Amino acid sequence: MAVIKPMIRSNICINAHPIGCAKETENQINYVKSQKAKRGTKTIAEGGKGPKTVLVIGCSTGYGLASRIAAAFEYGADTIGVSFEKEATETKGGTPGFYNNKAFDKFAAAEGLKSVTYNADAFADETRETIIAKIKEWNTKVDLIIYSLASPVRTDPDTKVLYKSVIKPINQVYAGAALDMMTGKITQASTEPAVGDDIPNTVKVMGGEDWERWIKQLKEADVLAQGCRTLAYSYIGPKLSHAIYRDGTIGEAKKDLEKRAHDIDSSLKEIGGGAFVSVNKGLVTRSSAVIPIISEYLGVLFKVMKDKGTHEGCIEQMERLFAERLYTGADNSADKVPVDSENRIRMDDWELADDVQAEVDKIMPTVTEENVEQTTDLAGLRHDFLSINGFDVAGVDYDADISDMSKID
Repeated sequence: MAVIKPMIRSNICINAHPIGCAKETENQINYVKSQKAKRGTKTIAEGGKGPKTVLVIGCSTGYGLASRIAAAFEYGADTIGVSFEKEATETKGGTPGFYNNKAFDKFAAAEGLKSVTYNADAFADETRETIIAKIKEWNTKVDLIIYSLASPVRTDPDTKVLYKSVIKPINQVYAGAALDMMTGKITQASTEPAVGDDIPNTVKVMGGEDWERWIKQLKEADVLAQGCRTLAYSYIGPKLSHAIYRDGTIGEAKKDLEKRAHDIDSSLKEIGGGAFVSVNKGLVTRSSAVIPIISEYLGVLFKVMKDKGTHEGCIEQMERLFAERLYTGADNSADKVPVDSENRIRMDDWELADDVQAEVDKIMPTVTEENVEQTTDLAGLRHDFLSINGFDVAGVDYDADISDMSKID
């Protein structure tokens, strides 16, 4: 028996609350259901023509989880998910994703939706073989594949070499204010530039090589439906973050992802499908708290966008992606996708709107520890930071004893 409180080390929360994670997953499901009612979206069972069988690679948190929720609970899709989680035991906690996956499968079953989740290394060919076998067992073909992996390491399936990714600038030190989301303290922080094989290693882990391998093997196994689409997620962000992100090691990986998207797109054209990179909005992640400037930028951005009524979290972004970009035809069928000149879907359109960025640029230089509560959405940042791990979720009794760490109710 134990009362679980957040354990925060170096701006990273290292534990999770099982009931809080499940409740947050349920909240996202309820949001999608409300949007379904508002938009009049038809599920497959109601005669809709949206996604029928969806594979989500990296399904346990963030945009991957939100995508899976949108596919299942707005469109009635059967879903297969894969992510690599630390499983909980009765006495030891698991990762947030472990609890999120468990909650998703529970709520999907309650709605009569088919779902299966694999706790496995998504980079491994053995995992691909297992999932291909499951698709065939279901006697179906996949019509949407979401690729939403964010991993610090990847083992190359051919060479068995382990590669590690890093978030570093290139050819310069990146320095700036670092806002502690929990305390509101502002310190000066810096990140040293990439050295040695940092850039190619990061591309190897976070680029498009594995995504391309997934699609190739799925296509060769003949488990892709006519018109199958695949999406991977990226971020561009404002100019002030380009040195650490878009023009840094992670940016090089994202550029590789976008380049390979064109090759995957050509391959899927043969079955009437396509591949897209969706550029999404900046959000609080497990790593954003430790990157200079990012947390402060997000705090100001959230305040500006909430004041304008355009702020979105993961679930709002992914629901809008599905409803206003991917499935816009009759009876929610797949229609022509609006893209930019690089064939990217721009879900960051509200973040990078001129009026939003002008306001952010005006506020950023004025932020101090004394006025941080007024100039940024510090409370919103803190909530998002905690809720990723199942804390600060409304309706959860955080003083209650948890007798079994592996249960979500």
